[in-house]
Amino acid sequence: MATEAPKLERRDEELHVLGLKPQYVPIEHNLQSVTDTISDISLDQRRRPYWVGLLLLNGALFFTFAGVVTYLLITGVGIWGINIPVAWSFAITSFVWWIGIGHAGTLISAFLLLMHQPWRTSINRIAEAMTIFAVMTAGLFPLLHLGRPWFFYWLLPYSNSMSVWPQFRSALVWDVFAVSTYFLVSLLFWYMGMIPDLATLRDRSQPGLRKEIYGILAMGWRSSARHWRRYETAYLLLAGLATPLVISVHSVVSSDFAISLVPGWHETVFPPYFVAGAVFSGFAMVIVLCIALRKAYHLQDFITRDHLDVMAKLLLATSLITSYGYLSEQTVTYYGGDQHDVHVYWYRLVAFDKYAWIVWTLFTCNTVVPQILWFRRARRSQAVLFVVSLIVLLGMWLERYMIICSSLSEDYLPSSYGFFKPTVWDVLTYVGSIGFFFIPFLLFVRYLPLLSISETRALLPGAHGPGVGR
Repeated sequence: MATEAPKLERRDEELHVLGLKPQYVPIEHNLQSVTDTISDISLDQRRRPYWVGLLLLNGALFFTFAGVVTYLLITGVGIWGINIPVAWSFAITSFVWWIGIGHAGTLISAFLLLMHQPWRTSINRIAEAMTIFAVMTAGLFPLLHLGRPWFFYWLLPYSNSMSVWPQFRSALVWDVFAVSTYFLVSLLFWYMGMIPDLATLRDRSQPGLRKEIYGILAMGWRSSARHWRRYETAYLLLAGLATPLVISVHSVVSSDFAISLVPGWHETVFPPYFVAGAVFSGFAMVIVLCIALRKAYHLQDFITRDHLDVMAKLLLATSLITSYGYLSEQTVTYYGGDQHDVHVYWYRLVAFDKYAWIVWTLFTCNTVVPQILWFRRARRSQAVLFVVSLIVLLGMWLERYMIICSSLSEDYLPSSYGFFKPTVWDVLTYVGSIGFFFIPFLLFVRYLPLLSISETRALLPGAHGPGVGR
């Protein structure tokens, strides 16, 4: 113990000189052990029982989703509970929810990279993968909601003999461009960050098909100084390009509602409110995934309690911003004096036979429950943080459901009031989409580098300069 204390003090001193905080660095590891620990997760030939079990479970959900979609395409969207006036419901709710989940990945990877935050290193790869698969899942719902999804290309500005162009003043068309751009940039950013690690897996793989695939994906990476210089320049440029998308994409999604005249939707606060809610739900999903992987793959040295603590603080901060949005909606509505808006917001709060129970449930999930994160012990407890994050995910889905369905149920004409009742097909479509998300995510965990080997090694004491020790 007497010899160990000075050693730790010297190491902390080195980290301080490098501008790093010791709690975000796996100080018990060296360059070689970092490479071994992370790469062995992908190269290990054994099939872990829990991974196989989760794959089978989500495979069942995926085939349920495929069956529901097949029946939907044959029969039509009438199998859902949508009607007039509630023509949007579970599908659009799930679309907004999945898009929101995809936001935290870009925020953690791109924005925090530009801010030189070292704590992002151990979780950015997980968050980036979550973004890709969440956006893929989200993109399915508007297509299915079209009724005739095989004509989706009508939304694209392509030359045609009838000279019929999309209505560019519609926010629904903006969605196509915003979401597709966000997906493309996020995919490039995710893949580019993996190139050095894919080369590491290529060099450590046994000869065979897997080595060939890693070699193709590594694109001839040889870790030369020229490679590192071009890589870091391109990586920063993509980060700078991706960061504004965090704001723009969900602002565009909120415009689907904000530019309409429907009471409860026509709100100028929606763009920042939706962005805050997206980051809120996205961080909740990142925490759930990080805690699960931390436990399953014994990554406590890489995803430390300090990482969980700082993510919990951001979860609490975005909870407060989202809660401010809830209160500002009510305040602006009642001071505005529009009787139709007042009616919508009032019956959301008191009509317990319709939507009021959803409103008070989501307020409890998104505002009340996260307040436990003011306490340091709660922020550093895996169990507490895991449960709070799941509650937040539930609350954020209910929030989107409330916004969409309650506003459409009672708008201007009492004679057209209606109430949405979901069918079993609505529920199965949403539950099945969870399998659609987790199948590729589990394959990513199994075959691609779960953490960034190169960036983690660069945090270790003695790894100076671009690409050193990678």
